[in-house]
Amino acid sequence: MKKFMNTAETMVAESVEGFVRAHEALVVFGPERRCIRRRHPTAGKVALISGGGAGHEPMHIGFVGHGMLDAACVGHIFTSPTPSQIIAAIEEADTGAGCLLVVKNYDGDLMNFEMAIEMAGDRHNIDMVVVSDDIETSRSGEGNGRRGVAGTLIVEKLLGAAAERGMSLAELKQLGEGLNTRIRSMGVALNGVTVPQTERTTFSLGPGEMEMGVGIHGEPGHARQPFAASDAIIGHLCETIAGDIAVAPGARALLFVNGLGGTPPAELYLAYNGARRFIEQRGIPIERSLVGTYVTSLDMQGLSVTLALLTDEEIALWDAPVATAALHWP
Repeated sequence: MKKFMNTAETMVAESVEGFVRAHEALVVFGPERRCIRRRHPTAGKVALISGGGAGHEPMHIGFVGHGMLDAACVGHIFTSPTPSQIIAAIEEADTGAGCLLVVKNYDGDLMNFEMAIEMAGDRHNIDMVVVSDDIETSRSGEGNGRRGVAGTLIVEKLLGAAAERGMSLAELKQLGEGLNTRIRSMGVALNGVTVPQTERTTFSLGPGEMEMGVGIHGEPGHARQPFAASDAIIGHLCETIAGDIAVAPGARALLFVNGLGGTPPAELYLAYNGARRFIEQRGIPIERSLVGTYVTSLDMQGLSVTLALLTDEEIALWDAPVATAALHWP
């Protein structure tokens, strides 16, 4: 295994320190480096907080800044942040209007974020939105329902913009839960993930195979299929997504093609081209687009497609200014 690291044990801490130093105009460490928060908090607005294991960068720390998150916590690779980290983020970010925790639907994340709410709920007004956009886990019948994957970025962007406009904690929770029903994602991979601590690949594929329905923790999908041309792969993802989401008349779509860590931009744009053609052929107009590597699974060679059906107001929230390390527009 070849990786740019000193030791597997220090990799996350050194990487996060490098992130903060590279973007010191936007973010700072919280106490004892248990969280990362905005350098310039906005007093009186609801604080948005998220987090998860390392290995998904730039999510979530790359989304801390004006127009998105107020703070984020990073656990060990593919491991939820601890309740004490989450409480530190709450203490740092709450300026009096309460906190909304944006949590991906994974057992470890849910358990630790809920525990933090119990421990800090007597001092802060806290609520939680659980993101669950991965259709593959619902199709496979797993008991915990849909996982939260790349659609989390869209939820955090829209909630962040709404919080900047002064939306209350209850209103933000309602907006987040409404979005959850209209955002769907699915991923595909051409290889597994090399985890630094174990130096092993999470799953292996033959030269003519691909894995459909992968998650973002190196877990395999639910169907190993023969490798195919890009249009066939993307067509399968889009067909599955389109069949799982109710399209209301007048719906406006945001199409997001996300790299999982080891896929070059040229391939992501090629995939976006095919996805857009497929979605538009089904009568769904694409109003906004995002292509890039934002929600990763270490070095996985793969991608995911996310379709979000938004209202006019939600499109306006997407267009609202954002200034973070990973997303930035005026």
